[in-house]
Amino acid sequence: MGATLTAGQRQFFATGETRSRAFRQTQLSRLKAAILDYQAEILAALRADLRKPDFETYATELSVVGDIDYALKHLKGWMRPSRVSVPLTLQPAAGQVRSEPLGVVLIISPWNYPFQLSISPLVSAIAAGNCAILKPSEIAPQTSAALAHLIQSTFPNDFIAVAEGGVETSQALLSESFDHIFFTGGAQIGKRVMQAAAEHLTPVTLELGGKSPCMVTADADIQTAARRIIWGKGINAGQSCIAPDYLLVQQAVKAPLLQAMQQAIVDFFGEDRAQSPDYGRIISDRHFQRLCQLMEGDIVAGGQADAAERYIDLTLIDASPEAAVMQEEIFGPILPVLSYEQLTDAIAFVNTRPKPLALYCFTTNAAEQERVLNETTSGSLCFNETMSQYAVPDFPFGGVGASGMGRAHGKAGFDTFSYTRSVLKKPNWLDLPLRYPPYKNKLSLLKKLLK
Repeated sequence: MGATLTAGQRQFFATGETRSRAFRQTQLSRLKAAILDYQAEILAALRADLRKPDFETYATELSVVGDIDYALKHLKGWMRPSRVSVPLTLQPAAGQVRSEPLGVVLIISPWNYPFQLSISPLVSAIAAGNCAILKPSEIAPQTSAALAHLIQSTFPNDFIAVAEGGVETSQALLSESFDHIFFTGGAQIGKRVMQAAAEHLTPVTLELGGKSPCMVTADADIQTAARRIIWGKGINAGQSCIAPDYLLVQQAVKAPLLQAMQQAIVDFFGEDRAQSPDYGRIISDRHFQRLCQLMEGDIVAGGQADAAERYIDLTLIDASPEAAVMQEEIFGPILPVLSYEQLTDAIAFVNTRPKPLALYCFTTNAAEQERVLNETTSGSLCFNETMSQYAVPDFPFGGVGASGMGRAHGKAGFDTFSYTRSVLKKPNWLDLPLRYPPYKNKLSLLKKLLK
């Protein structure tokens, strides 16, 4: 199947139809219209897969319509060639750099935001003038089916196609030669994608994850910090690559912060989170069992779980660095809390671990903010906020080191699915003999020109 799809798309790409701005704008507009038409199907699919509240679906999945509007608004400027100066020794000449489409690209999307994280890179791929094959996650089967229905009803397969299926489908696709592979998911599978891509020397973008720390200093606004941390951890039942993975709290404010977070949990989701219409579920039995095994130690809040419902309460754990919950990305509604005495200790703790996708720091102290900015490394950094950086279209999104490579969203996404082509134009009316052999008596003049 993969070979048939890629062959058909290569033939279509070779026609040059995808290159024009008019074509790209038309296809982006068609995609937007289809999303709006299929809203009910998408909402139902996400409820079935993740019991995602409709509010969260609109805020974190269907919000991808904003990516389309942003691309439509800026596409002309993104496509405009940029002029570059040409050295005197090459004059007369004109130089420009153009953004050109790569060709046929593969987008492998995850199960946690299965609609948004399929469509958002697709928007960038279309804007850049490519053909694309989507491979949605089989772990979110209802959303995968809804995506396939939407795409197949909107675009011909030789332009945009969806390949549904499990591991075998992914392996078949990865055995093909693409011009770019955009993968969102875990680090272990990301390594396999990169290995497969290396066989064809295919460039990759890896949107991975890891353990995103959240620091809280004694100078933080504790009540606001508690609400924003619980909000960031509660979205999608914690199944977000940029969710706060663990807290580093200055010892002096640990007790009031824990109390405020417990109150925020009740304020947001009620005394019984299992009955809340605003609280999601774990994606699969396997992930449910994995998360339950991490709920060890001093449980400060939560801890309840229901296997039949794949429900896990939003759980706070007073943890140690050696605890099992601190050894892997949690990707669920469990939040370990560690304490520190001085900001230097918190910074050192973060810096001895793999570079995170996101880093959060709650403090009103400008000097502390400057220290965290200058002394840490992360894909993104938020002060006094969680998760919201993803919603800023002008922010390039991606990791660093083990948390990923490459960037997505807005202009960065357009650039990811483009290559820059250098174009030099020279007229024929002047053809200086200096550069041509024989070189006798020419070196001194060349030296003068190169000074």
